[in-house]
Amino acid sequence: MQLRMTNQREIILHELIKSQRHLAADELYDIVKKVMPRISLATVYRNLEILSGAGMIGKLEISGRQKRFDYDASEHDHIYCVVCHRIDNLEMVHKGLSAEEFGAVVGYSVTGYRLEIVGVCPECQEKTENKEKCS
Repeated sequence: MQLRMTNQREIILHELIKSQRHLAADELYDIVKKVMPRISLATVYRNLEILSGAGMIGKLEISGRQKRFDYDASEHDHIYCVVCHRIDNLEMVHKGLSAEEFGAVVGYSVTGYRLEIVGVCPECQEKTENKEKCS
């Protein structure tokens, strides 16, 4: 099935790619609304789901938090800041890890996996260090 690229989808996709961030639907809605004032949050969310279903963008559900949408649909992992909830791409080589090995351990038929790393981003570390210096 060929995905029809409506004007709304093109703008949503363009703004997500332009942001170079992993945005929630409401965050992207605030950006898209400046370009298309009459668009609704439901339309943005529906089109993000369609674009992710078509493999044009990624969909992230990290640590049970609000879904975020990834401008980069390629296979890659993420690192998540536990303080500000920022998500960044993490380019790692998975040496010796295969989906089949995971499945053999627990009896599943594994089709893939994602590695989730959590920590504190550089900006939050800097804020913490600055607070400590002022104390």
